[in-house]
Amino acid sequence: MDKRALLFWLVSICGTANAQAATCPAPKFTRQTAVERYIVASEEAWAKSVATNDASVVKRILADDFLWVLDGRLVDKKNAVKEAAEGPGSFVSNEPDYVHVRSFGNTAVAQGSETWTRKDGRRGKFVWTDTWVRRAGCWQIVNAQDTVVPLPTQ
Repeated sequence: MDKRALLFWLVSICGTANAQAATCPAPKFTRQTAVERYIVASEEAWAKSVATNDASVVKRILADDFLWVLDGRLVDKKNAVKEAAEGPGSFVSNEPDYVHVRSFGNTAVAQGSETWTRKDGRRGKFVWTDTWVRRAGCWQIVNAQDTVVPLPTQ
């Protein structure tokens, strides 16, 4: 490889890494405890956003290549942000029950549940697992799986 081609290749690689780092919408952390606190807080904010239509939370925590299995359908980031921005729909509330985080280097798995209430009075839970990945120092969700569990009526 001649010097110009090598220089072009190095500049393009560094430019791509810097562009990704500069566009990271989430804070960067160096301590694992801070990462885990951030993930728990982000998961709780996402749960609450279901009833508040705060699309900024969804936009910040989902990676651009995010995929979500929800109610038997596949949702990407673009549609998740769009649906969040459209409003809470039939949800009156959605409160987190718990979030557990397990870390594996640049990957973390968050598992939890949320209890929701719809406008018609129906109640249920989302039981979910989210996979978080650190890319260029930025922690975001790349994959999510939610299961809806109806609660008995009272």
